[in-house]
Amino acid sequence: MSTFHLSRRSVLAGTAAVAAVVSLPLIQGQAAAVTPAKGGYRWRNAVQGGTGFITGVLFHPSVRGLAYLRTDIGGAYRWDDRTDRWIPLTDHLGWDDWNLLGVEAMAVDPAHPNRVYLSLGTYAQSWAGNGAVLRSEDRGATWKRTDLTVKLGANEDGRGCGERLLVDPRDSGTLWLGTRHDGLLKSTDRGSSWQAVSFPATPSATGQGVTLLVAAGRSVYAGWGDSDGTPGKPNLYRTSDGTTWEAVPGQPTGTAAKVPVRAAYDRHTRELYVTYADAPGPNGQSTGSVHKLRTTSGKWTEVTPVKPGGTTSDGGTDSFGYGGVAVDARDPGTVVVSTNNRWSLVDTLYRTTDGGRTWMSLKDKAVLDVSETPYLTFGADKPKFGWWIQAVGLDPYDSRHVVYGTGATLYGTRDLKHWAPQIRGVEEASIRQLISPPSGEAHLLSGSGDIGVMYHERLTASPSRGMASNPVFGTATGLSLAPAKPSYVVRAGWGDNGNGAFSNDGGRTWSPFKAQPDVAKSAPGPIATSADGSVLLWSFGAANPGYRSADNGAGWSEVASFPKGATPVADPVDPARFYAFDTTTGTLHASTDGGLTFTARATGLNSGDTEFQLVAAPGRSGDLWLSVKWNGLYRSTDGGATFTKVASCWASYTLGFGKAAEGASYPAIYMVGATETITAVYRSDDEAKTWTRINDDRHQWGWIGAAITGDPRVHGRVYIATNGRGVQYGEPA
Repeated sequence: MSTFHLSRRSVLAGTAAVAAVVSLPLIQGQAAAVTPAKGGYRWRNAVQGGTGFITGVLFHPSVRGLAYLRTDIGGAYRWDDRTDRWIPLTDHLGWDDWNLLGVEAMAVDPAHPNRVYLSLGTYAQSWAGNGAVLRSEDRGATWKRTDLTVKLGANEDGRGCGERLLVDPRDSGTLWLGTRHDGLLKSTDRGSSWQAVSFPATPSATGQGVTLLVAAGRSVYAGWGDSDGTPGKPNLYRTSDGTTWEAVPGQPTGTAAKVPVRAAYDRHTRELYVTYADAPGPNGQSTGSVHKLRTTSGKWTEVTPVKPGGTTSDGGTDSFGYGGVAVDARDPGTVVVSTNNRWSLVDTLYRTTDGGRTWMSLKDKAVLDVSETPYLTFGADKPKFGWWIQAVGLDPYDSRHVVYGTGATLYGTRDLKHWAPQIRGVEEASIRQLISPPSGEAHLLSGSGDIGVMYHERLTASPSRGMASNPVFGTATGLSLAPAKPSYVVRAGWGDNGNGAFSNDGGRTWSPFKAQPDVAKSAPGPIATSADGSVLLWSFGAANPGYRSADNGAGWSEVASFPKGATPVADPVDPARFYAFDTTTGTLHASTDGGLTFTARATGLNSGDTEFQLVAAPGRSGDLWLSVKWNGLYRSTDGGATFTKVASCWASYTLGFGKAAEGASYPAIYMVGATETITAVYRSDDEAKTWTRINDDRHQWGWIGAAITGDPRVHGRVYIATNGRGVQYGEPA
């Protein structure tokens, strides 16, 4: 799932740009004070099931059934053993704190079971904010926060490495925090404040720094990812007194031991197991090894299950690194390690019961049951055992309960043979498009990064058809439904066997377009269908013209007058009308001949801001709403000839419509934006004259600016696209 996680960075990289204020006439009326919805809203996930990279899982060593899970962009979770599901812990982080939805590391206190700590920060780039540490005394029900002066990188390379946060084994009040660019930090007041400490290694531009922190007896070990692996340049350090750090003597060197990825301590045998690779992962690893250190004598022993570099059946090279490692707290010498980035023979877990003298691959006899989350086949006949396996956990109270994270889910077993996703409650998809059909079985169609389009026949279970296939898309770039013919839907995205498809049954089943423009292979973009489904318009980025099809994708012709890079929007009533907003010039273009030609209409609108949305109000011809980031909301009732500014909000990021309130003649409007000082989710039942805030401070989900839509059949129900917490849907409580 590499393209998905890399693309998130580009999506958010430009959020610091400030849009210019456009001077346009105001719609009559002043902004009214906003009050929360009466009775509040109930918020839940539309279930998909996982859908993202699980970067860490941590069983509490002192409490049966207590565990924590972290993700690279979707926050942290706590396992609820009574309900067999994960409870989200960071949904309270709001719009301004979007960079904190990536969890770099977790820590628990063995002596105080209710304490848990998180270090947060998605990106370490210059445009991202600094990291923060959250600390809780009630297992994450409530938090206290300390903002850091350094950046963390939960969605950078190395995000699957070991926990970089640790409670000192000698003192519960002392914590250690490893950073990527700023060495080692220490807190002596349970995470309330942090200070840099002297550490013998110097950060480099690789951005790895401290890759792991682990307690071994009363000592603390730290992995270092900025070494080149040669003798004399160590990558593993330790402190026995909490003050002085030294390189661990005799540590392995060479390319296969360049980066210490994770480590785990067997308290029975007093041995520290360390997995290594030539790169931090999750991508780019080609070799690796596993070693153990007997801490009482300083003796190192290599215990690598299978050395990378062998030949595969097709004549290729079996290249991979090693990732996760977990020891059995009940059975001395029992250890589980994972391979990572092993694409040819597929990644596996190896298990030993004799301290690494012999190993068994758990993949070889594994039976995978993905019936609860069918998308995990990714269009194939059966699912893979996994990829991007860097998070491995072994239940300290059940030796046969093993879990491991992948780029899409968390698998678990209780007999070392039968595996199934142990993922209920975790939703990490980055949602790009949402449609709520006016009729049919499904109330929701979603388009996501990495997992394409899904048909949600139920909101409380993962779609039974999995990802839309024929063809399978990795990332969806467009999704459109014909209002006058709602059984007809089209989609676009990144696929190996075509980049566009249509459905005649509301999105249940699909067929690929018979043809597509050549540019679709390199730049598939948003797509729109006319109100009756007779015409398709497809956009392909700022360097390419738009294309039109009048025969259901069998043939395509260039539309030279379509503004390059614009998102096509169909009129929901008149099949001959299409609209497109050119952000380069701030001009609204319209077509009245079924997309054959476009002409400029309103000019002088906000330009240079790529974060905008043009939305057509359902059931009305020429009723357009233009949502332009911090510049606010604009409306046209004459097909884009003129726009007036809506006075009731000063920032609008995404806008959608749903069923009208009882007695109202206009659809309910849903918006992510700001009417006063806070960015939130709002509903208006009076054409944007007044707004009601419908989310609350516990339900914010970071950046939620991609898409929002109401349900045309249920007043008050709204669906929200998040960047890492899947589809959230709310209904009046």
